[in-house]
Amino acid sequence: MSLLEVIALDAADARAAQEGGADRIEVVADMAADGLTPDPDVVAKMREVTSLPLRVMLRANAGFRTSTHELDRLRVAADTLKEAGADGFVLGFLDSFGQIDAGATSKLAAVVAPLPWTFHRALDHAHDAAPAWAAVKELGGTLDTVLTAGSARGVDAGVDVLARRAAEGAASAEMIMAGGGLRRKHVALLAAAGIAKFHVGTAVRPDGAWEAPVDAALVGEWRALVSAATGD
Repeated sequence: MSLLEVIALDAADARAAQEGGADRIEVVADMAADGLTPDPDVVAKMREVTSLPLRVMLRANAGFRTSTHELDRLRVAADTLKEAGADGFVLGFLDSFGQIDAGATSKLAAVVAPLPWTFHRALDHAHDAAPAWAAVKELGGTLDTVLTAGSARGVDAGVDVLARRAAEGAASAEMIMAGGGLRRKHVALLAAAGIAKFHVGTAVRPDGAWEAPVDAALVGEWRALVSAATGD
């Protein structure tokens, strides 16, 4: 079963994503920092206008490292965001060596449980991609998605990496959600490799600008594209 996830910044984005046929929404703030934790009030307003699953970002700074103080803040934020309507989360950290910080990630994942969560593109910025990918897969718990472009430079540079990871087996293919510079031309290639989850942000906004709202018609075009490529 395929999945199209759309980044939403406010309730209008969430409404348009649902109207266009998205399957899930990633809720973030401040895309200039590649997505930070949103205000609970924003999540609550989205919950009022959409029945789609809301996966909410838990990230306190523009980098991929965290501190004990930040982690404490994010734990509190997770509980508040659950009350606001979040039914999933997006998180993940790197350590000072640029590898997966399994300790910090697992601590926050334990707070969001039993809700499902996504490990975000911190993976693409790890110092050594192969052990980082292996470490993410070992996190377990309620992790069910890894958002990745296969490269810090985006899907154009990482499409072959994504295909190789998907070829490891059904479990790996099902976990991968391709995103980060995803273009229409990539969808059929990735679907042929066994990837059925796709994540878009600027691709469903006029002129590819974060300042523009999500366009339901563009979401619909992506929904049709994904469905055709995956045979849904």
